[in-house]
Amino acid sequence: MVESRVPEPGRPGGPRSTASQAELFAHLFGTTQAAATPLKGGETPGAPRLPPLPPVFKPRLPSSAGLGPVAPVAPSGLADCGLSLLQVCDLLLKQLYLGGNLLGVDMSRQARLPFNVVDEALQFLKDEKCVEVTAGEIIGRISYRFSLTDLGRIRARECFEQCRYVGPAPVPLETYVQQCLKQTVTGTVCSMAALQDAFSDLIMRPDLLEELGPAVCSGRSIFIYGPPGNGKTMVAKGLGRFLNKYGGEIYVPYAILAENSIITIFDPTVHVATDNDDLHGTEMGGGEFASNQVERMMHANPPDLRWRKIKRPVIITGGELTLDMLDLRYNATSNFYQAPMHIKANGGVFLIDDFGRQIVSPRDLLNRWIIPLEERTDYLTLATGRNFQVPFEQLIIFSTNLDPKQLVDEAFLRRIRHKILIDSPSREFFTEIFRLSCKMRRMEFCQESLDYLYRAYYDTVRIPRSSDPRDLLEIVVSICRFRGIEPQLNEALIAEAALRFFATL
Repeated sequence: MVESRVPEPGRPGGPRSTASQAELFAHLFGTTQAAATPLKGGETPGAPRLPPLPPVFKPRLPSSAGLGPVAPVAPSGLADCGLSLLQVCDLLLKQLYLGGNLLGVDMSRQARLPFNVVDEALQFLKDEKCVEVTAGEIIGRISYRFSLTDLGRIRARECFEQCRYVGPAPVPLETYVQQCLKQTVTGTVCSMAALQDAFSDLIMRPDLLEELGPAVCSGRSIFIYGPPGNGKTMVAKGLGRFLNKYGGEIYVPYAILAENSIITIFDPTVHVATDNDDLHGTEMGGGEFASNQVERMMHANPPDLRWRKIKRPVIITGGELTLDMLDLRYNATSNFYQAPMHIKANGGVFLIDDFGRQIVSPRDLLNRWIIPLEERTDYLTLATGRNFQVPFEQLIIFSTNLDPKQLVDEAFLRRIRHKILIDSPSREFFTEIFRLSCKMRRMEFCQESLDYLYRAYYDTVRIPRSSDPRDLLEIVVSICRFRGIEPQLNEALIAEAALRFFATL
């Protein structure tokens, strides 16, 4: 990596002089003229005019082939950021209203926008007498400290009445749609070896991966059904692990702008960010932030910090799902929206577990998704009544232990391309699961215990479930701990555990 240092004249590699710092900041932040020219009115001493800088070598970012979608590129100016001048100004006014007075670099960091974009808005606000400069350094407006005037405070309060969102600048809806189409699940390379690696900690029937592989490659919906306790949820989580490991990382914005309304997308409760180290420097102030920005801006195509790099999301919902949770959540006090769960799952997995046991009826839920499943797009409605189109690009999985014929009709089943039955395990399969469960608990496998379960229950009154070994052995361990003995397995202990677990109520 080429270090971005400007040697002091006469001292190669030595400390930077003040003039060199000014040149570097002016060049990197696109402020060759603006940062070096005093603001009108003469409130603060301006930086001297700088001569044109010689070309600077800009190393290319390493190729991202095979590592997931390419990061969105930072806007080169206001026209490229997808926001109007007034929208950026409103965001800065609210920042200053909450922060009291802020450095230009602080506002750039909070908005996650390059300083040349922020600088254009600050210049406009100053000309409108909404902000004033209270202090400054020689390196230009990026180091000036800004505060609101009386008129600016009035304007800021008006902005808060319209929308209380204060955070990273939103990206336009069109940009979000384009990025979603670049990082679909359908584009993930899927092979048997990769699936076997992702499911290596699970025991399943050999041909199950043969059914899951084409489903992942298609990127279409999957309907998993079968008796309870046989691993349907674990299969869905295994697909999530596969996408996290082999699908590459994806990018989601903090917020998007649709129909002049702000909708938050990034949610740290469901999105696992992988760029925390990259953003560490941008959260710092002073020299640490400047150093990080210098390194970032030396790249030919610096990343757009309004986006977060995350693992492909795996969002699971169960009986608590309602139709309202699939629509925009509007906060009437703050006047902005939060995206529904299935939009946050774009690029990943959205699992509806225990399908058919939701508060909402299965028919109403399926009617809500007939068009999204077919067209791979959804329509969201704002509080104003206006609606807009968003991508529906996730691997959606319906998991149920109820009879599918009682839940859905033929029209809906036609739209679900892949139906996978996960049935009760055979005796051979069940034995493997029982052995693995003993090994995980450091207990010696006891064939007599397994024979007793089949003789007393599975051959006569009960169907075996893949989850039974785990549940029975947990009861055995609890019995041993209560009696003060080392956890062990024998026919008497498994009989006592089975009597409690299989009790008829």
